[in-house]
Amino acid sequence: MAEIRDEDALRRLYGHAGGRSVAKQLDRLDRHCLDFIALSPFVLIATADAYGATDVSPRGDLPGFVAARAHDLLIPDRPGNNRLDSLTNILATGRVGLLFLVPGVDETLRVNGRAAIHDDAELTARFTVGGKAPRTVLKVEVAEAYLHCAKAFMRSRLWDVQAQVARSVLPTMGEMLRDQIAGKSGSTSGSTSGSTSGPSVVVEAESQEAMVERYRAILY
Repeated sequence: MAEIRDEDALRRLYGHAGGRSVAKQLDRLDRHCLDFIALSPFVLIATADAYGATDVSPRGDLPGFVAARAHDLLIPDRPGNNRLDSLTNILATGRVGLLFLVPGVDETLRVNGRAAIHDDAELTARFTVGGKAPRTVLKVEVAEAYLHCAKAFMRSRLWDVQAQVARSVLPTMGEMLRDQIAGKSGSTSGSTSGSTSGPSVVVEAESQEAMVERYRAILY
């Protein structure tokens, strides 16, 4: 298998971007970008740490949960697993890449820029839901913004109801986590402790229904 190791070789295969692909890139959010964000209930946040290790993390809420203006946007950080992969990467590099999705729309919106984490009470209070404010809000200063074409979504049929996979095709989340953690520790029992290099973790095969109900109680 031939490995491509430089951009010249890559460009010989693909050529150079031109025309609309280049001209569409903006240094701000215009009215079309702002409308797209207002309709989006879901954004993927790409980050990297100081050593180049990368991460992509989802953020979701009701449409319009991201507050946007021409040159910046605000993303509330709702309760999660406290790994803080995205936030610690932002502390290290201050850079993010965002991909906004709108259900049923095959185009996406890409936004790249500098990011900072804020926790002042006045700002977090703006994003209160059910009496609960986020612990922090991510502020992104827009450096690049552009709409991405529909081809990937057309090929994947992502929004096509007939292409949806029944949840029962996969084990429950609890079953998968039980097996993965058991595999790290060498255990094959139904509940297990974690790997020997970390703290002991006992994982029960929680049902999918129980997991969903538990999540509903802590969404905000």
